[in-house]
Amino acid sequence: MSAPEHQIRARYTASTVTVYQAYAPEIGLPAAQDGRFPAAWQRDRMTWIKPSFLWMMYRCGWAGKEGQETVLAIDITREGFEWALENACLAHYERGLHPDRATWKRRLRQTPARVQWDPERDLHLRPLAHRSLQLGLAGDAAERYADKWIVSINDVTALARTIHAHVRGGELEAAQHLLPTERLYPASDTLTEHLRRPGHDGPSAGDRGGRTPAPSGRAGS
Repeated sequence: MSAPEHQIRARYTASTVTVYQAYAPEIGLPAAQDGRFPAAWQRDRMTWIKPSFLWMMYRCGWAGKEGQETVLAIDITREGFEWALENACLAHYERGLHPDRATWKRRLRQTPARVQWDPERDLHLRPLAHRSLQLGLAGDAAERYADKWIVSINDVTALARTIHAHVRGGELEAAQHLLPTERLYPASDTLTEHLRRPGHDGPSAGDRGGRTPAPSGRAGS
């Protein structure tokens, strides 16, 4: 049975879900040290969070891109994460989901969160068949994220570089072993139905396994 095209796969507990961002050290290091973003973090810009570790690696080039040298694993409340999904709009117009382009544009202006579905990546950062969630937060959503939802912030740059070294050395089993375990997030159909085409696909309640083994912005905003 093929996996749904649109999936929210994440590392999560009963109360938190882990998302990833990458920043320059002057933002990322104090954030990890203090467990909150420093004053230099720009609240007036849209900030993008990613539940997929490998998509974050694709976006930041394994912590190698300028301004994205510090990778953060940020545990936020599931209540906050789901509030963002409920109050999000798809970042692009989708025929069959939105009545018309004008309605979509109006909804986009009114919502504090955006959703993009981008191809998930394997260990070589090649695109996979299913798509991974990118969640953009602005305005009220960004304020809630920074001030209310964050439970902890951890610097996982060293982990990213270690996994990358294994991949470069052809040690894919070792790299796979170090990847954070991501399971299908138990989101109800109603939580995401406004973010995908009707009947296109949805969460598979029977899938609760870990990440499928690989076959071989400034990221934070």
